[in-house]
Amino acid sequence: MIDPYLDIIIRSAAVYFFMVIALRIFGKKELSQLNTADVILILLISNSVQNAMVGNNTTLWGGLAAASVLFFINFILKKLMFKNKKFSDLMQEKPEILVHNGTLDFKILSKLNITSDELKEAMREHGIEYFKDVKLAMLEIDGNISIISGVENLKQTYHRRKHAHKSLSGSI
Repeated sequence: MIDPYLDIIIRSAAVYFFMVIALRIFGKKELSQLNTADVILILLISNSVQNAMVGNNTTLWGGLAAASVLFFINFILKKLMFKNKKFSDLMQEKPEILVHNGTLDFKILSKLNITSDELKEAMREHGIEYFKDVKLAMLEIDGNISIISGVENLKQTYHRRKHAHKSLSGSI
């Protein structure tokens, strides 16, 4: 029979890696921009995998063991992503250029399901009225839109997307 805490460690690690893979496949790019459906999904997933991690062990130590494993694995993955570019590229998407020197990349905007209205909103929030005044607009790896204007001094601005987009390649 396996040690109960080793069982929790193995179960928690399996759930963690399942969630990383699932998020990568299903493309939840903007976890910082959760809407109501996203919050409900996260709550339901956490509830559904709780027993898978700790089994019948409902003790404080069992819960702490599971949480410790999750923190440890997350720490190791972040270190690996920092040290290994190929692994980092596998785990997260690259930033995408939406506008370059006033020219929109309609193919990328379509692929990412970003409407021109959403891009215009991001520009207006940072005092930019026309596309011709945008030197660079990028969808960052965290799902936010960064804008550098070409007006006067370069000024970098930041816009959080309100609506999540899903892509086939996804992200954690």
